[in-house]
Amino acid sequence: MTADQKMEVIPLLTPYKLGSFSLSHRIVLAPMSRLRSYEFVSQPHAVLYYSQRTTQGGLLIGEASGISETAQGYPNTPGIWTEEQVEAWKPIVHAVHEKGGIFFCQLWHAGRASDHSFQPNGQPPISCTSKPIQAKTHIDGTTAAAFPAPRRLTADAITQVVDDYRKAARNAMEAGFDGVEIHGANGYLIDQFLKDQVNDRTDEYGGSLENRCRFPLEVVKAVADEIGADRVGLRLSPFAGYNDCRDSDPEALGLYMAQSLNKLRILYCHVIEPRMVTQFDSQNTKDSLLPMRKAFKGTFIVAGGYNREDGNEVVARDGADLVAFGRLFLANPDLPRRFELDAVLNKYDRNTFYTHDPVVGYTDYPFLETGN
Repeated sequence: MTADQKMEVIPLLTPYKLGSFSLSHRIVLAPMSRLRSYEFVSQPHAVLYYSQRTTQGGLLIGEASGISETAQGYPNTPGIWTEEQVEAWKPIVHAVHEKGGIFFCQLWHAGRASDHSFQPNGQPPISCTSKPIQAKTHIDGTTAAAFPAPRRLTADAITQVVDDYRKAARNAMEAGFDGVEIHGANGYLIDQFLKDQVNDRTDEYGGSLENRCRFPLEVVKAVADEIGADRVGLRLSPFAGYNDCRDSDPEALGLYMAQSLNKLRILYCHVIEPRMVTQFDSQNTKDSLLPMRKAFKGTFIVAGGYNREDGNEVVARDGADLVAFGRLFLANPDLPRRFELDAVLNKYDRNTFYTHDPVVGYTDYPFLETGN
């Protein structure tokens, strides 16, 4: 059997047409905060990190990048709201394009998952609510946290935040990205509006399912109008409770969003599997993304605890078009090659996920072949 014939029988390694982009395989670099962007500006060491994980025709989704000065919730995360930040992203994007990769910028606002220290003038973080996160740890489940009560956004202020997303999308295109993914998952600002256990508003942005989805869909529409719907994706986690952010009927929420996104004709929907009860731990669940998959007309990306075997399986049974890999892609910069050969994988080191070192746990994971 030739190498080409072998590739044909590995579902994850079959080509896929993502709108106007021709992907050579279906393995996506998931967006992963790495906390190596000092002073909220992407650094030169990110050039190597992203280019290491780039393949010809491979899709990479960049780490969460703040859309405004109120957006940050962690130290050393990148932004995309200032000219300096845009310029800092350019060589990183260029390095990915040099190797033939397709690169999307993830637009992020932490909302109430933040702290006074990250906010302008030490103000409280903003959210749909004034209820603080009760969790005593960050989303990783281990780092201690004490979240302050947020400021409830007024309707006028919500309009301004929508515009911040639009401007950030324009900045991402100026930096050279091929498109943007709006971060609507993991208990951050957009997810806070979506979930009925957090959103306690009584105006047009709260209460009914339609009202809770209003702000997220306004963001998607504004971004799509600015850069083109064919360059826009949205990440969702309807079943998750990250950052104290749950919904009483996640299946209805996911379905409504999928159907609403069809009207906006965006490129893809990227959804976290219900099994991911915490950021790093999965469990068996009766919940399924299949209803969302069937409802959404664009490209459907799944993420959450996938390996080679179940990644191939979900593509083979048409449960998803593409599969995003986080920890495995972090520890194996040549993941598509390893999947092709069914090679042994490097083990990831949790202890170095969020250190600020520019090399350790970042660009020092070995390739199969030396010299890379």
